[in-house]
Amino acid sequence: MATSPDLKLRLQAVQAARRVVIKVGTRLLTGVDGFSKDERVAQLVGEIAILRQRGVEVVLVSSGAIGSGMRVLGVERRPAQLPRLQALAAVGQMRLMALYESAARNHGFHCGQVLLCADDVRDRERHLNTAFCLDALLAENVLPIINENDSVSVDEIKFGDNDRLAALVALLARADLTLLLTSVDGLREHDGKVMGDRISLVSGFDARIRAMARDTEDRNSSTGGMTSKLKAAESLAQAGEPTWIADGRDFSVLRRIFDGEDVGTLVWPTGNGRMSSRKRYLAFFSDPTGSVVVDEGAARALTACPGASLLARGVVDCSGSFERGDTVVVVDRVGRELARGVTNYAAGQLRRVKGLHSREINRLIEGGGYDCVIHRNYLVVTDSQESISVTQARSGYDDKATEENRLQGRTGEHGAGCPAGRPQAGDPAKRPQGTLPEGHGRCDYGSG
Repeated sequence: MATSPDLKLRLQAVQAARRVVIKVGTRLLTGVDGFSKDERVAQLVGEIAILRQRGVEVVLVSSGAIGSGMRVLGVERRPAQLPRLQALAAVGQMRLMALYESAARNHGFHCGQVLLCADDVRDRERHLNTAFCLDALLAENVLPIINENDSVSVDEIKFGDNDRLAALVALLARADLTLLLTSVDGLREHDGKVMGDRISLVSGFDARIRAMARDTEDRNSSTGGMTSKLKAAESLAQAGEPTWIADGRDFSVLRRIFDGEDVGTLVWPTGNGRMSSRKRYLAFFSDPTGSVVVDEGAARALTACPGASLLARGVVDCSGSFERGDTVVVVDRVGRELARGVTNYAAGQLRRVKGLHSREINRLIEGGGYDCVIHRNYLVVTDSQESISVTQARSGYDDKATEENRLQGRTGEHGAGCPAGRPQAGDPAKRPQGTLPEGHGRCDYGSG
């Protein structure tokens, strides 16, 4: 049972939600007794139509392509061979979208299909193109329906599960709220043997909360795959965005959520605000090309002091063959990931300056070096997250950037941490990986 403060947070979450991502799994479309898949799709779209009438932009992440293909082709058992699964997905996706489009037309709007592979959101240009596409669909009053592109996906380019896909879509689209619908009424107390009471609000992650979802990936456990949902919710919380996990066997739960009712589990953001576009790309989508090892002092400063830059004197080693302007992972001496960021030094040059103070670097490198290995504006702390990565957060939960700024990551932090008159780096959203504009990396303090 939610307390009065919990209910206040629920109302706050839905009142601030102008753009939401809703994730629906295969079992909610096919595994509810007494209803066909056609009926379930019609029910879901009807509830989405109500949210749209309230002025809420909805992006739907929907599973079910392979299951639909099995029914169309009369396949009773899910095959193990990848080519057959891909073929079933190709057939089933058309059937699934036909159901959604038919249901949407009954409410006066259309659907748009967006099929994604992991590479579509990792690559910066394709990442931005996907975000622009979603914005354009919503501007045309179209319901975007997203699924993994199972017909071409293999292990190397798969998201893994649609909870993770939904979280990444929400991060990319800067959704105000993500709704993960499942077959149970949210997260429940769990002592390792029996399920207890529903947990109404999660406002921080620790071992106890994570343990609540143990052993819930078993298909026979009827707990809704809570492990993957909690990981997705943790990623979103650290980006400054709430997640609501709720029982979707009755799709009217969407109305109940937007009425602020005590249903499911609300996962509240853990940071100080929403993460900038530039930092969320670094934290959740970038593909690091190497790692930088730091000493204990630098590790403490990075994880305990928001706004710290990484200085050369805190670096003890590095690995990989990265260039200046590449994304690297920052790790401690035992290999635990602490942060990700854009490096001012190539690997060979960093090995020369590691452990040195700025004055020593300037004597060593002709023309002077950079005070920061990674400037705080291009560094995201990832220490406490299990799934995708953590972050420093941007202040102002209700802050709304313009569409251009939202996607290109201009956060109004120009010059932060730099001596007066020193130009700040250009936006990574507009420059290719491997390049870094002149003037980046001068800073007045850091971690070391």
